[in-house]
Amino acid sequence: MVFLGQASNYRLGRAFKQLFIRGRAKDSVNLRVMLAEKYHVEPPKTGEKADRVALYHTGRSALAAALVATAPKGSKVIIPGLTCIAVVRAVRAAGCEPVFVDIEQETFQYDLDALTKKLENTTDISTIIVQNTLGITIDMTAVEKLAKKHKINVVEDLAHCAGRFYPDGREVGTVGVAAALSFGKGKAVDTISGGALVLRSAKFPMANQPLHLPRKGDRRRDRWYPLLGAMMRQGYRMCIGKFVTGAFRWFRWIQPSADAELNLDVKLTNWQAKSALKQLSKLPQTPLREPVLVRQREKVLEELYQAGYKLDEIWYDTPVSPERYKKEANFPAKECPNTVKVAKMMVNLPTWYDAEKLERAREILAWYEVKHDK
Repeated sequence: MVFLGQASNYRLGRAFKQLFIRGRAKDSVNLRVMLAEKYHVEPPKTGEKADRVALYHTGRSALAAALVATAPKGSKVIIPGLTCIAVVRAVRAAGCEPVFVDIEQETFQYDLDALTKKLENTTDISTIIVQNTLGITIDMTAVEKLAKKHKINVVEDLAHCAGRFYPDGREVGTVGVAAALSFGKGKAVDTISGGALVLRSAKFPMANQPLHLPRKGDRRRDRWYPLLGAMMRQGYRMCIGKFVTGAFRWFRWIQPSADAELNLDVKLTNWQAKSALKQLSKLPQTPLREPVLVRQREKVLEELYQAGYKLDEIWYDTPVSPERYKKEANFPAKECPNTVKVAKMMVNLPTWYDAEKLERAREILAWYEVKHDK
């Protein structure tokens, strides 16, 4: 069976390596140096470029830290309609207000007309977060032009897109005043949890470096999740996957990604820094996932499952994922009709399998695919 989630991007050998990998303080230092160089940090007046990089235990903490450093408290921050609760929480944790903007159905990125209207008709906007959903890059030249016109900052969220390039040739993470990376499950760089703030612009004071290690239970989950994921995948092959997954959650051996902690005092472990450094040195040039819009999604997912594809862990099957946080997100559905439509139709294909393993899935999806449905 082909899986989208349950750490399916971890082969068994890699899962065992994660269990036993050891890191040292220099691995965290090396990661900070590498990120400062890769994302073109401006030289500070005092100290080193690497001082402008901070490593956190979660990506949402890194994004919140980026906004704490660059966005005035009480200001508004534009985010795409198709996103996750982690982004909403990061904005609010920084003392800011999220403002949703609709997306284009064809690209899954900001609808530039909707973005222009929002900027023209909304006061106190300080920042726009560029997410590059699923690793599909936006027309950054157009976004940058709007940002300059309205004198607002661009913060790049690289959770899905590290290693990708904008249509104008610039690498993601080298444009905004700050970049935030996530190293969480299924992200472009995956150490199960983790993140980094790269404060590129020297005009902003750097946030304090986090000092505390994650709780022992969190560190244990980070180590074991790839192997537990393999057990969950095997459980689904034996038709007991839901039971196995439920048991792991009951014993708190695993944790839903959406429930990860946001804490600016908790740092990335050295072994995760070592793993992230290795992955960043050889990032693939393909999107993180391949989205397909379909009619009758539940029927499609069931047909895919019967054919050996468990693809129901979708980014994003609701405008602000997951559905259980709908009330907290306070998403303005009437203002974002394209987002609502896309969230009802999206199915994702993984991009880490050999092409032949996905041939049957593509055949099934072709029967239901919606192209540029208005």
